[in-house]
Amino acid sequence: MRIVQLTTDNRNQHGRWDLEHPYFGTAPEALLQGFAEIPDVEVHVISCTSRPMKSPEKLAPNIHFHSLRVPKLGWGRSLFLGCAMATRRLIRKINPDIVHGQGTERDCAMEAVLSGYPNVLTIHGNMRVHASREEQKGSSYYKMAAALETLCLKRTNGVVAISTYTRELVEKLTPRTWLLPNAVDRRYFKIEPAPDPLPRILFVGAIGERKNPVGLIKACEPLLRARECTIAFAGDGDENSAYWKEFKSLLDSVPGLELLGFISRDALGEEFRRATLVILPTFEDNCPMVVLEGMAAGVPVAASRVGGVPDLIRHEVDGLMFDPEKPEQIRDTITRLIRDKELRTRIARAGNETAWRQFHPKIIAEKHLGIYQDVLAAR
Repeated sequence: MRIVQLTTDNRNQHGRWDLEHPYFGTAPEALLQGFAEIPDVEVHVISCTSRPMKSPEKLAPNIHFHSLRVPKLGWGRSLFLGCAMATRRLIRKINPDIVHGQGTERDCAMEAVLSGYPNVLTIHGNMRVHASREEQKGSSYYKMAAALETLCLKRTNGVVAISTYTRELVEKLTPRTWLLPNAVDRRYFKIEPAPDPLPRILFVGAIGERKNPVGLIKACEPLLRARECTIAFAGDGDENSAYWKEFKSLLDSVPGLELLGFISRDALGEEFRRATLVILPTFEDNCPMVVLEGMAAGVPVAASRVGGVPDLIRHEVDGLMFDPEKPEQIRDTITRLIRDKELRTRIARAGNETAWRQFHPKIIAEKHLGIYQDVLAAR
């Protein structure tokens, strides 16, 4: 089977045009790792860029890479039509069996549905939900992304829903859905945890209202002041926002807090190794990678009972869940985990087994092939 994967080259996203090798979002990257283990498929990764960059012809023996330069006018100002048309011309030359668009945040979904070939989309961030959140009111970017998401959902052959939460959000707009979680980068399965002597809680995500880091600090302040634990924050945010300023104020006044900022995947692996537990107090999430990665790394995971999280965690079996609106639940969950080694060990072991069984790259890649076959059979 010949497959086109449309995904964002983060060199363009982050202004790292000097790098000679592309890097992608955590979920698309892990899926490609899975396809690399299936030699009888041919994968072509296409990423649009606003500047020319050096790039390898192949990412693996069976995975080709195409960096496609598109002038600025072809991006958001044209609703990504320039990207879509340039990609369509290249896809015709490749002549794939199927096209897979990764995400509705930018150009990839539009490129897939306008490709002229059978296609599916994966929804990573539900743009219509984000656009409706109070902190995004007035954002032209989110309004545009939400409108384009709706358009693409109606034109695609189906959606790979990475959680039941997303399936329920899109099933009335799209012809068909398949429920399949993200894959996890294989490097996290190789981590051997060695937690710090003083319990270290790891938060991974944007420093903003949706992920709720301020709520986490306030909930855990008694534990932090009693020197029962520390919290490390791997992520960044809008330094001009009121939320960031409140977060920084707490960072300066409450003991035991560390801001790591945005870190590489290798550095994140080291943080998983040191962590006593991973915490995600989010108010809304689809298929949060930190939950999957923490489980793969063999670290106990606690997360909000919202969005797609209940698809990933079996409460009291391979993780713990809580209500993010109730600080006492966040605090009680963390207290249990930092004080009960037997509980941590049991949950970490079960979480790791779940990750190997459900989120390993090769397993997820093989299930994607089944989805592609469904689409082609239906046509």
